[in-house]
Amino acid sequence: MGLSGSGKSTLLRCINRLIEPTDGHVLLDGDDVATATAEELREMRRKKMGMVFQNFALIPHRTVLDNVAYGLEIQGVSKDERYPKAEEAIETVGLKGYEESKTSQLSGGMQQRVGLARALATDPDILLMDEAFSALDPLIRSEMQDELLALEDKMQKTIVFVSHDLDEALKLGDRIMIMNDGKIAQIGTAEEILTEPADDYVSKFVAGVDRTKIFTAEAVMKRAEPVVSINSGPKVALQLMREHGISSIFVVNREKHVEGIITVDDALGASKEGKTLRDIMSDDVTTIHPDTPLNELIPVIENSSPLAVTRDDGKLTGIIVRGSVLGALAIEEV
Repeated sequence: MGLSGSGKSTLLRCINRLIEPTDGHVLLDGDDVATATAEELREMRRKKMGMVFQNFALIPHRTVLDNVAYGLEIQGVSKDERYPKAEEAIETVGLKGYEESKTSQLSGGMQQRVGLARALATDPDILLMDEAFSALDPLIRSEMQDELLALEDKMQKTIVFVSHDLDEALKLGDRIMIMNDGKIAQIGTAEEILTEPADDYVSKFVAGVDRTKIFTAEAVMKRAEPVVSINSGPKVALQLMREHGISSIFVVNREKHVEGIITVDDALGASKEGKTLRDIMSDDVTTIHPDTPLNELIPVIENSSPLAVTRDDGKLTGIIVRGSVLGALAIEEV
């Protein structure tokens, strides 16, 4: 990503040689795109790289089905083979039922879905997307971003996505490259770029970003220690809380699934009365996924602290307290 004129679209077009690189190499599975022959380049573009443009680049007099099948058509794939593949791609992007519609009859968001389906139909290894959503209305744009994330999760494609919108880059990018005057200013995750900007340009670029949308529970959680086993007694829980200077502790089973939580007062009372942890623990535990963004987390932690961070398999992987959230959001004055 970068401002207009920073070189991002030029760089993207160098990857598939819509613009000829003046120097250097573009390696794709060990093959150099920059030195490939015309025939080799055609094969790479047809089978390994798909392109989605900002202006959709659709053929207006063709139906949705024929537009999506076009890439397969120029590969010489027969109708019997290309139409089923095109129909599958159309269903993938949520346009089933529009196969016979003319693209001129569709909204901007639907047209962009056609362009994406056309790129997916050839099953490329890499998708190159040049500001693909910038011409869309904000609501449709957000929906397309969500759709792209869902598709990537399902299809596991490598996507090189050009954007001038920082919020879009932070939402979509596993790794982000910020460009400035044709040069790479920084490459990293959203969190790395926000917390460790490479220079003043990057610092100014990300100034004012709402960090609560970027940082996740995993970024602010503490290690899930200490915890106490459900088979232990109140005295063990008390000892652990004293050693670590905490006032409550999570109770876990053998699989490290959270069973409940107990406080110092609960453990003291149970120790005197001969009760077990199961007798006195509270099962009112708030659990969250590591990927939960802080803007969703903050309202929860105001009403319940600490929080248990659990993965898909239910295992406790971290603990969040109010202080760790506030610390992550603190911005150091330079």
